[in-house]
Amino acid sequence: MQPKRILKYVGALSVAALAFTACGGGDDAAGGSADGEMVINAHGTEPQNPLVPTNTNEVGGGHIVDAIFAGLVSYATDGSTEMEVAESIESEDNLTWTIKLKDGWTFSDGTPVTANSFVDAWNYGANPDNAQLNAYFFNPIEGTDEEGNSTDGETLSGLEVVDDLTFEVTLKEPASDFPDRLGYSAYFPLPEVAFEDMEAFGEKPVSNGPYVLEEWNHDVEAVLSTNPDYEGNRTPQNDGLIFKFYTDPDAAYTDVQSGVVDVMDQVPPSAISTFQDDDSIQAFAEPGSVNGTITIPSRLEHFGDDEEGQLRRQAISKAIDREAVTSTIFDDTYTPATDFSSPLMPDFTEDVEGADVLEFDADEAKELWAQADEINEFTGSFELSYNADGAGNREWVEAVTNQIRENLEIEAEPNAFAAFAEFRELITNRELDTAFRTGWQPDYPSVYNYIAPTFGTGAGANDGDYSNPDFDQALREAAAAEDDATRAEHLADAQAILMEDLPAIPLWNRDAIAIAAQGVEGVQVNWQNQPEYYLVTK
Repeated sequence: MQPKRILKYVGALSVAALAFTACGGGDDAAGGSADGEMVINAHGTEPQNPLVPTNTNEVGGGHIVDAIFAGLVSYATDGSTEMEVAESIESEDNLTWTIKLKDGWTFSDGTPVTANSFVDAWNYGANPDNAQLNAYFFNPIEGTDEEGNSTDGETLSGLEVVDDLTFEVTLKEPASDFPDRLGYSAYFPLPEVAFEDMEAFGEKPVSNGPYVLEEWNHDVEAVLSTNPDYEGNRTPQNDGLIFKFYTDPDAAYTDVQSGVVDVMDQVPPSAISTFQDDDSIQAFAEPGSVNGTITIPSRLEHFGDDEEGQLRRQAISKAIDREAVTSTIFDDTYTPATDFSSPLMPDFTEDVEGADVLEFDADEAKELWAQADEINEFTGSFELSYNADGAGNREWVEAVTNQIRENLEIEAEPNAFAAFAEFRELITNRELDTAFRTGWQPDYPSVYNYIAPTFGTGAGANDGDYSNPDFDQALREAAAAEDDATRAEHLADAQAILMEDLPAIPLWNRDAIAIAAQGVEGVQVNWQNQPEYYLVTK
């Protein structure tokens, strides 16, 4: 029999802390001002979709969803797992999990958070008729297909409500780390009112987290107030948040300098070499967990799932001088990638077979491209699409396409889109017929989370529609592993397959960078490279 797995008020995972406090940092126990005037203005971007947790998988919407909802577990600043709505998550065999909720949790409309709040939300997320972007996260549950969609209509056979505060989850295969995944937004609960009109609900969600969404002025800002009934792990130390939406990171940086914006989760290239010496702001920089990649969909001509496609992907990877870009464009605040994840993950492995494909070698790159041309000669231009409202995107994309042009002696051009929401919509709808920039901010601290949602067959963030049964099997073996060493070994095997196929080309890991206006206190940057907004005061 496999060992019993129990989570009760204890951390199940931890990573190296990325927490650091601004000069004169705030007292975590201080709380917000009684008159409700301590509202924090934060940099943000317009969400891609209405704010439904199972359909939000990008950072702009994620900032808001994470602030207004609470899940079964939450993650501490260092990435460790803590019980939040759940009282306990237990299993005798890592296959059937019994989840008990704490009594007394309510949504912002006063209705109780019950077992049905989770089960109904997960069933909705897995219903193929609803086409939810995060459906893949339900893939481990019995009654779903590879894409995480229900195979039995509107409900999953692996979900059963026992009573108001208890439900059971039966998985297809044992997964010892299942509880650690449950803090991600796909697993958040929904109130009964959500199912009356989900699109309308997404414009003004009724939620159960530290904050409540008061207003969403599209393309301008989202206004959040504190939730007086919240009693979870992330008690706000301020009186509210306003995410101000920017398409120009330079404008946002200027607003931090002037105090119009209190905290910003990135730095534009124009300031990357000077921001740490800028006396008008407070600067934070430590090794981080967010990676950057180039996705080349297999549907593109010359880049299919065949020998020609593999050779061309490998050639492009070898043609990119990552150290030159991270040094000249990012002033060494980014680190060249050595795998598809981050060294900060607890199951990171230094030596992944085939990782030398990430090393710059112009001569070998040209030879690989020539081998592909012998199979089918390349014509036209290699285009790399990106959103221009992201800090540094224009600069690095131009640098990388220049390198590809010079080192492979082909045409290579940037292809810019003004706004992230538009860019992501084209990717989601498979309407972008070029390579495009991608990246991953982990949902929970594990290499598994970097590669399963992005490359697993049918996964919600598998933007290039990659599918390899050997890779999927390696993922299953990693999920079922009983100890950390075995899990890391299977994850390394999975990454070795990715190194050969290169459905996306790893570029670099971004440092955990944030800036704050003078006078702002309590800034801590977490394991996801994001400020802990609930701790910020001024």
